[in-house]
Parts: sequence; structure tokens; C-alpha cells
Amino acid sequence: MARLIVALAMLAGGASAQLSIDAVNPKVVEAEYAVRGKILDRAGEIERDMAENPDKWPFKEIVRCNIGNPQALGQAPPAFARAVLSQVVLPKSKGSKQVRERADAYRAALRGGVGAYSDSQGVSLVREEVATFISDRDGYDASPDDIFLTDGASAGVRHLTQLLVSGPQDGVLAPAPQYPLYSATTTLFDGTLGSYYLDEAADWAAPVQELKKAYDEVVAKGATPKLLVIINPGNPTGASLPRKSLEAIVRFVEQRPGLVLAADEVYQENVYGDAPPFISFKKIVRDLGSKIPLVSFHSISKGFTGECGLRGGYFELTNIDTAVKAQLTKLASVSLCSNTMGQVAVGLMVNPPTSGPELKAYEKEKKEKLASLERRANKVAAALDALEGVSCVRPQGAMYLFPSITLPDAAVKAAKRSSMAPDAFYALRLLEGTGLVTVPGSGFGQKNGTWHFRTTFLPAEKQIDNVVQKLAGFHESFLAKYGGGGEL
Repeated sequence: MARLIVALAMLAGGASAQLSIDAVNPKVVEAEYAVRGKILDRAGEIERDMAENPDKWPFKEIVRCNIGNPQALGQAPPAFARAVLSQVVLPKSKGSKQVRERADAYRAALRGGVGAYSDSQGVSLVREEVATFISDRDGYDASPDDIFLTDGASAGVRHLTQLLVSGPQDGVLAPAPQYPLYSATTTLFDGTLGSYYLDEAADWAAPVQELKKAYDEVVAKGATPKLLVIINPGNPTGASLPRKSLEAIVRFVEQRPGLVLAADEVYQENVYGDAPPFISFKKIVRDLGSKIPLVSFHSISKGFTGECGLRGGYFELTNIDTAVKAQLTKLASVSLCSNTMGQVAVGLMVNPPTSGPELKAYEKEKKEKLASLERRANKVAAALDALEGVSCVRPQGAMYLFPSITLPDAAVKAAKRSSMAPDAFYALRLLEGTGLVTVPGSGFGQKNGTWHFRTTFLPAEKQIDNVVQKLAGFHESFLAKYGGGGEL
């Protein structure tokens, strides 16, 4: 009995004290992911306080502009996809003939329903649908055998990084600014990160000379660059790269044997106005007859579907040796399979309705959502660009704006006293003054001496004017407090 009491006491409290931060993998402690960082933590604290003290804060709600999470900000889910998913889970639910036929096909392919494991590489039917989508998009054949279905694109990125990076001797080249998934996974696997700087003055272009510089810097550190990450359209920049740039990048990789091109193409549906149209790296590689190793990523979380919580995505292998592919299959097998609802949602993204009223409704829904995103992007960008000391590159794609801000000396000094980066200080004050959650540019990487923040333009169209007014009002009061016109 005494032993039982001691054991229960340890479970109740004593055991927790035996695991300290000193025992944690230092690479986990070192890794940072700014999109869900300290600003968002503070937003949660404020939200909890607002529930108890609703009149304490000068706003009525927290608006999360920090992350590309469309449905959390009011975007409706894709109607046809949800109808099919409902039938997949509950076959007796109502639906049109096309909905029922698609659901029946997925249930048959799942071999036990959504509650059963699928093949580790993913449901064969969905991989066939992905391959057809890629073939139709690029004009070149794609094979289901080269498709891996994943829990969002992020899981595929982790697989690829783990495959190639095992210590400081292995390098990853990623853009700056960049989606911090890449810097975080490089840190977790103890790799060496090399940052190539995008050209803000040229619509956030990716100059090859910057790639060369980053490559040489990684080599100078004693590491071998294994992976080159290109995000197109860009996150956080929203840039859509033209064909000439894509071709130059492929030629750059060709000249460096052993370097793998990782193409993050999750925003391929989100290109606006007269921006360069999206062209996949797969198409460029095939057009050029190149043999470079390429891994391409896509996701249901972006585009106009916005199914972030269903966690569906895929990656395709191009010019990858079968022995290497076998190791990726092993990594996928360790997790058994990606979630089956997400897999079906991938199939519905790449293979939408083909006829009848379903097709008409789908095309209308797609057109309206993308047009609304473009209007919101332009409105927020114009409002930001009009502010004193703020410069915002015209949006070309994705779901974000990444304005540059010039902060007064007094604000920079105040940030230093608070042990914060100046743009983090700005973002925190913006949150506490307006309820708007943004992400400091310092969390994405930026040129020394510059400051930025990332904001989405995802709040509903009826809310955008209010968001813009809050941003403008805060910025004016911030400059009034800390003194406008100061140089960093």
C-alpha cells in the first residue's frame, strides 16, 4: 500500500518536476515558428481577459490576421466537397447523383471507410486523381506512384527535410523572408540554414545571384547544400514568379549536383490581376528537358478551398531515384498513413464536379471567392501604402501582404528596453490597441535594418473597411506617441 501511495503522489505532482527544460531536445527549444508565436499567445490572454472584463479593451473581438486560415475568418467551405465528404462518412445522407457516385467511389477505395488506415502513400484512387490533375495542368504525364498524400503540405516538408538533413553538414537554402516552417524544420534536424534574400524593390523577386551567395555561404560553413526551397506564389511576400525566373532557378540547380529543388506551390490558385500566371516547376523542368531532382507540394488549406483543419496535401516526386523513393515510403509508413478525410478532400480539390448544376455552382463559387480575395488584397495594400513610413508591394498572389515599416527612433529604443525586435514591438502594440493579430517580419527573416509585418487579407469583405480603419488609426497614434519620421 505504501508503494501505491508513493506512486500516486508522484503521478499527482512529483513526477512532473522530474522533467525539466534541461532534458528537452535543445533543437526543439531552439526552433521558432513565428506564425503561432508570442503575439498570438498574447492575443489568447487578451481574449480570455475580455470574457471576464468585456469593457476593459478598446475593441470587441480579436481578429486573427496572423495565419492563412480562411474559414476561421468567415469563408464558407467548398459546397460540393463537403457534400461528398458527408456522403463518405454517412452514406444515407442526402445528395445529388454526382455527389453519391463520387462518395461511393471513395468509400470503395478506402477499404473499410474513413476510420480504417489507408496505404502509407495514400489512397490509390486519390493519387490517380492527383496525377490526372497534374497531367492536365502541365501537359506532361504524371504517375500515381510518384504521389504521396500527406497531412497538409507541412508533413511532406518534414519528410523531405528528415530524409536529407541529419546534422550541421547538411544545408538548406530558403528565402528571406520565408514561411518559418523551413527554418524550424532545418533547426529540428540540426541542419545549416542558408538564407537568400528576395528583392523587395523588384516585387520580391528571387535573384539567382542571391541563390549563389547563399549557396556559397553554406559551403563556407563546411556544409553541403542539399535542399533549395522556392515558395511560389510567395509566403509571406505574395510574389508570383515569372517563367524567366523559374527557368533560371532550374538552371542554377542543374549546375549543382546533389541539390534538390523543393517547390512549395500551395498558393497556385491564388494569383491576382496582371501578375505573372502560375507555372509549376514540374512544367518548367519538363519543358527544359532537365533532370534535376524536384519535389513539389500542394495543399487543400489554401487556394479557394481553405480546408485547413482537414489537413490534406500531397507531394510529387520528379527525377527521384527509386531507392530514395523507398526511403520516403518508409518515413510515411512510420506514421502509418495521413488522415483519410484529408486524403478525400485532396481528391475533391484536384477533381471537382465535371457536369450539371454541380459544375455551374462550383465555378461560380470559385470565381466569387478568388475575386473577393483580390479585391480585399488590393484594398488593404492601398491603405497600407498610404500610411506614413509604410511601403507595401502590390499584391500578386497568395493570402498575405508584407509591408515595410520605418519606425521612429523612440519606438526602436522602447522595443530595445522591452527586449523585443522593433517590428514585434509594433505588432504587440497593434494587437493591444486594435485586436488585430499580425506577425512581425523578424519572424520570417528580413534584411538587416528593415522592419516588416505580415498580415492576411482574409477577414470577410464586410469587415475589411473596419480592419483598414483600425490599422490606419493605430499607425497614426503610434507615430504621434513615438515621433514620426525617425530613422532606424
